[in-house]
Amino acid sequence: MNSPASATTAPKPRIAVLGAGSWGTALAALIARHGHPTVLWGRDADGAAAIDTLHENPRYLPGIALPESLRATTDLAAALKDADLVLVVVPSHAFAETLRQLAPHRPPHAGVAWATKGFEPGSGRFLHEVAGEVLGADVPLAVVTGPSFAKEVAQGLPTALTVHSDDAAFAQSVADALHGPAFRAYTGDDMLGAELGGAMKNVLAVATGVADGMQLGLNARAGLITRGLNEMLRLNQAIGGQPETLMGLAGLGDLVLTCTGDLSRNRRLGLALGRGQSIEDAVREIGQVVESVQTADEVMRQAERHGIELPISNAVRAVLHGEITPADGLRKLLSREQKPEYPTDLFG
Repeated sequence: MNSPASATTAPKPRIAVLGAGSWGTALAALIARHGHPTVLWGRDADGAAAIDTLHENPRYLPGIALPESLRATTDLAAALKDADLVLVVVPSHAFAETLRQLAPHRPPHAGVAWATKGFEPGSGRFLHEVAGEVLGADVPLAVVTGPSFAKEVAQGLPTALTVHSDDAAFAQSVADALHGPAFRAYTGDDMLGAELGGAMKNVLAVATGVADGMQLGLNARAGLITRGLNEMLRLNQAIGGQPETLMGLAGLGDLVLTCTGDLSRNRRLGLALGRGQSIEDAVREIGQVVESVQTADEVMRQAERHGIELPISNAVRAVLHGEITPADGLRKLLSREQKPEYPTDLFG
């Protein structure tokens, strides 16, 4: 029989993190610092070599030291070998293809979590629906979401996230890998609401960025955040999510951070548009994937499917498609008829 001392020294689960951008690198570094054998997979051979030997990701997290125990590779099969947990951290447009590639190499006992935010482009499906179809019903799935900038996590600054899954034990195992001295990981069971919040806040961050770029003031920013939360809550109710999910880290927390923090790519896109810059120039200047450009279409697809009016999200979609200017969008929002702040049936 194992003694208590030997039980505490059991090997920690091996983690494979797929996606060596800023967020994937930050999460891999966090998990490695917690003592988990961690392998980070990416497509860029030079980037993987820098992480593996120089302990830095010079493209996405320049100047931030990564743990020496973190390994990196471009060999997907090698990254997944003997993994106990797979964490996918790629843009939403690459999510389905990444799952298809990992499926034949995934160890049978390894569940799959993701820190990707958005919908499947074109279909508007939630990512847990995509994962269930690609991987099968027997694979434990979880979404990792909440207010978090990769740079701050990589620097070891305090952060709180939440892990949602239909499998409580799997959610706990993912949270255990993330939880540490400067990182709080909570758990929940509402994948639908958690994924909606993580995707939709990117669209609303463009709106607040536009307002700030137009120098409309702090009152306008606060109004857009609050009414944006209202849009999230109404769509969440229509699709069957839990309202408390969007009042927590996956919704309100992520919304506030993304709408106010200049590390947000989506807010920076809005700032550029509000200052009169073209969307092409703004995206090129940001230099990374800006999820809101695709997500706005999918949010409005969901809204139309359920007959929900989302004036802020709709204005963002129109601006991103060049159908109206930011000034036109502002006029449309301000000219809407006066109405009660909350209909009595919002949570009914």
